[in-house]
Amino acid sequence: MERVNGEDIWQDREIRFDVDHKLLRMINGEVQIAKVENVEDTKGNNGDKGVIRVTNLRLIWYAMSMPRINITIGWNTITGTQSKTSTSVRYHSGLTATTTLATRNRGGSNEAIYVLAKVSSSTTKFEFIFTTTNTTAHTKLFTTIASINRAYETTKMYRELKMRGIFIRNDGTLKILPQENIVENVSGVWNLSTETGSLGVFVITNIRVVWYAEMNVGYNVSVPYLTLYSARIRESKFGMALVLETTSSSGEYVLGFKVDPTEKLQGLLKSIQSLHKAHLLRPIFGVQYVKEKAEKSETRQIKEDEDVTDVIDNNEDDVEIEKDIRPDPFAAYFDGQHSVTDEKRLPVLNQEIGLAMEPIRNGFTLKDLWAIHIDG
Repeated sequence: MERVNGEDIWQDREIRFDVDHKLLRMINGEVQIAKVENVEDTKGNNGDKGVIRVTNLRLIWYAMSMPRINITIGWNTITGTQSKTSTSVRYHSGLTATTTLATRNRGGSNEAIYVLAKVSSSTTKFEFIFTTTNTTAHTKLFTTIASINRAYETTKMYRELKMRGIFIRNDGTLKILPQENIVENVSGVWNLSTETGSLGVFVITNIRVVWYAEMNVGYNVSVPYLTLYSARIRESKFGMALVLETTSSSGEYVLGFKVDPTEKLQGLLKSIQSLHKAHLLRPIFGVQYVKEKAEKSETRQIKEDEDVTDVIDNNEDDVEIEKDIRPDPFAAYFDGQHSVTDEKRLPVLNQEIGLAMEPIRNGFTLKDLWAIHIDG
């Protein structure tokens, strides 16, 4: 059978700004759970109406007037969420610093959703503030975000490679995950990670490949197909061996296993490759969300994915004025050392540029703020 190579899925692991509209479309296995309109990205696009979409992998926000201005925030990057009152603040000059869309419509203060995020490969923190113009919409949106965030955090076994875990019972049986089915149990499998090898058992399911030692079930490894780059047979010092390679985001592990006879090894490889290929076509990320039946209007919104695509696609060839494009979206959401419970520091006069600005974080210079780049 032709070898199948898996790919790193970035949607739940990265924060990206102003991506091509095609990258906002749902990928295989991604499901839109909620869609709310008239949501303001208060920190980065103050005053602009936008649409926020909640999926099982990420949060997506884009401006209704210009969808190319957008944010995609993977659940794996989110470190905290909070519903907090946002109040407009006026300075002596008469300018309003934190006036939000809802504040202008109703006056006074309004509830906003604060999202803290951080990419694992960086120490940089981000803060996003989303404000709705409707209290009911805010409550439902925040509840959905909090629920999906919790569901993502508690289902990592579907998406992450685990070693020496507690997913094997003392009697040698696998603790089955929801939506998981055991396809095959293969005994007499040697793990080649040590000089002498360890005899154990393969448990192959529709979601992952699990190996555990017969003499010590705590010595084990779980490799979800979402982390698997390839499965192949290769020569080793122990003879022909089954080699499982994981993706770069999973540590690029190379795991070797020996099975005799050769016919059994070939059959094992074929099974893993077939299940891996099937899983790539219809991935199971493990994040599930059940909506209340009473929320009929929201249920209808879940099915409006085609409408979202149309909105984005129709703007593909639009000619926009260059000044409307954000020159540095990274800086707009840079959180510095703030948390959602901290009060923002008032602007001070910066002698270099002759303008009032928030004090620069220790260790940074004004020049550093203009030298930030986002690959993407």
